[in-house]
Order: sequence, then structure tokens, then C-alpha cells
Amino acid sequence: MIPFRIEIPDDELIDLRARLSRTRWPDAEPVSDWTQGVPLAYLEELCHYWATEYDWRATERRLNALPQFRTDIDGVGIHFLHVRSPHRSAVPLILTHGWPGSVLEFEKVVPLLTEPDDPDDAFHLVIPSLPGYGFSGRPTEPGWTVQRIAAAWRELMARLGYQRYGAQGSDWGTSVTTSMGQQDTGELVGIHVMPPIAAPDPGTFDDLTPAEEAALVDLRRAAAQESGYAEQMTTKPQTVGYALTDSPAGLCAWIVEKFASWTDSGGVPETVLTRDAMLDDITLYWLTRTAASSARLYWESFRQVGEWFAKSTDDTVPVPTGCTVFPKEVPRPSRRWAAKRYTDIRYWNEPDRGGHFGAWEQPELFAEEVRDFFRLVR
Repeated sequence: MIPFRIEIPDDELIDLRARLSRTRWPDAEPVSDWTQGVPLAYLEELCHYWATEYDWRATERRLNALPQFRTDIDGVGIHFLHVRSPHRSAVPLILTHGWPGSVLEFEKVVPLLTEPDDPDDAFHLVIPSLPGYGFSGRPTEPGWTVQRIAAAWRELMARLGYQRYGAQGSDWGTSVTTSMGQQDTGELVGIHVMPPIAAPDPGTFDDLTPAEEAALVDLRRAAAQESGYAEQMTTKPQTVGYALTDSPAGLCAWIVEKFASWTDSGGVPETVLTRDAMLDDITLYWLTRTAASSARLYWESFRQVGEWFAKSTDDTVPVPTGCTVFPKEVPRPSRRWAAKRYTDIRYWNEPDRGGHFGAWEQPELFAEEVRDFFRLVR
């Protein structure tokens, strides 16, 4: 375990600002909304702020105030935060982000989970960057699937001396955490996923609840209108990687579109994520040159996760499971759909607010969900 500090050279930040100042903008969209993508005026304003006012050094200082490490697992350097609680009863918990997220998603929940009002709700947190993301290494060979990452996370927790622990994840983190549950040999006290990976059950289609009907409508809408990014990264991640690694404005548009579409914000992401918070994450992808390497996880595993989604009875997960389904998440499986895969659901909740980035959008609510589930199994 090697202590790690973020120290981005000044030249990198100067280059970023220079590139933003030289952006070749396309013509404006001929519509009055986001149906063709990020509006020109919105992105011009955001990139102007990025180039002239945004302060990466403030973000660097905040992250460097947290204990960070790197360790080599299966040939790839894994970057992770390791924040221990002062409470002796704390349960170790590994939190896994997804795309286009990062360890920054969990920044605000760190104190909520490590130093809660009730010491019996405390956690020791391990927050790794996925391989190919952030300050983790970039795999140089194929095969880094969600199952391989899950095995790496199990090795990471073992190296840290944690013999019993919990796991939590969203987006790719849900897939990794689910795989950890399938691989478990007794280490996991339980897993918490947002949302569970579960297909609509055709056996329920003659008796759908209003929530299930709405979930099906949103699944069809997402497939028709929101899936282009995934198809590109699943089939040709290297091709799109050139543009995203060379153009900060292009990377910004690629990611901020998801903040607008996937948050519980009514399409105005600044209502739940500050402009600086969004740029923290986008800048992390830019400075680490991980647009292509992060996209390769789609090439590795997106089709397989889709197969999981289509066949909820395959690859069941026997460990105690907690599920949180936020109202603006897609997909939003019902409990009876999820129970076909997760055979020991101990906790289920559908909060009245929140979207895809639960810990980031609603840190207090996220922490409450995690505490409520693990209180049942710790």
C-alpha cells in the first residue's frame, strides 16, 4: 500500500485553459431544448467558467486531505481512498462508483458514514477508482470485466485486513457489487445496490402496478432516446476516445449531458449538483486522460450486464441485500422483479427524490439508506 497524493503539474492546467479558449464551436441546435444534446449557449457558458474561474487546486486540496493509496492488483495499479472511522464498532464498507462518476461522488458522504451521530452506525470506508478511471491504472489487455474488478475488490479488502465487510455500488458499481455477492465465500455481511440489476418479469405483465408500468415506459424511452453514448462506447470506445481526450469542450458535453438527463433536476443539473462539482468530475477525467480507458468497461461488460438484466433468474445473489430505487433512476425495477435474482432482500426503499447519482445528489438521504440497510446485518 503506497500513500498517494494528487499533484497535477501547472502546465496541464495551462494547457486545459488554452484548449478551451481555442474551441471550434458547432452551429447552434435548431431546437429550443436538449433533445439534440447539450445546447450551444449552455456549453459555451460552462466552458467559459471552466477556463476563467474554476479552481482545480481547491478540489485537489480537498481530496489530498483524505487518506489515499495505490496498490497493484492483478497487474493494474488501483487508487483508493481509505477513511477509517474513529469508532471501534465501525463496519468496513467498500463503495464503488460508475461512469461518468468517480470517487468524487462520495466526497460529501464520507463524514456522514465515518462519524455518524450514533457510533453503532459507523463505517470504515474504502473507495476505489475503477480500473481505467481517475488515478487508477489503465488496463493494457482485454479482460477487465465487472467480475474481474469484483475479484480485485475482494483482494483489496483482504489486503487491508478486512475479513468481514459490506459493499455498496451504483451504475457500474451495482454490477461490481452484485458480482462480489455472487463470488462471496463468507466475507460479505451484505450488499447495497442502487438500483438492483433486474429485468421486468413477463409473468407480471397482466398485473402491473402503476410504478411498474411507469418503469416500463421509461425503459422504452431511454432505449430510444438516451442510449447512443452506451452503444458507441460498447462497440468502438477507442474511436470516441480520441475526440474526448483531445477536446475539453467535447468531453464536457459528453459528460454534462448525463448530469442533465440522469439527475433528479428537471433537466437543470445545477439544481442538485453545483457547477464546480460537475467540473470537478469532468476535470478529473480530463487531467487523467481516461476518456477512452473508462469507456472500455462498456466494451468489456455492457452486453453481459444487459444479459443479466434480461434474465433475472440467472446468476442469483444469495447474500443479504439492500436496494434503493430513486424516482429518477432508469431502470427502476420493482421488488418482485428484483427478488428473482437477489434471493435475500432484507431492505427495500423507494425515496421520493433523487436520481442516478444518489450519493452526490442527496448525500444525507444516501447515508440514511446505507445506514438503514446495514443496521439490519452488521
